[in-house]
Amino acid sequence: MTAAAFILGLATWLGFVILGLAFLLTIWRVIQGPTLADRVVALDMLTGIVIGFIALIAIRTGFNLYIDIAISLGLVGFLATVAFARFILSRGSVPRSAEGGVAETAESQAATSGKKKQAPARKAAATGKVGAGKAATGKGRK
Repeated sequence: MTAAAFILGLATWLGFVILGLAFLLTIWRVIQGPTLADRVVALDMLTGIVIGFIALIAIRTGFNLYIDIAISLGLVGFLATVAFARFILSRGSVPRSAEGGVAETAESQAATSGKKKQAPARKAAATGKVGAGKAATGKGRK
């Protein structure tokens, strides 16, 4: 056994151990993930980890066919992630802004902070002051 073969064998086994640990942690995220988006990202990560396993097997065995399988799995994994993302957006659980990004509304901010936020006009009406905003509280321009 040459030194190059020894180093290659050691590196592939080390790669298998690292990918195995990443696989277990990603499975934990799929099971534990608090939101559907976390689970979708974890499933996409699983696809990447499996591609890594296939690449290491291709290196160990010397069969180039495994590389073609890894490439096609990467394409299918990408399409599955896009399909999951479209499904999440079609459910309407993520509000969208006018620019096309994700917007955080006052209601969602209040839900995450635990407080109900009021608009300045409603706040002024609730306290009995006339006007809205800084003018109603007396902190405006003098």
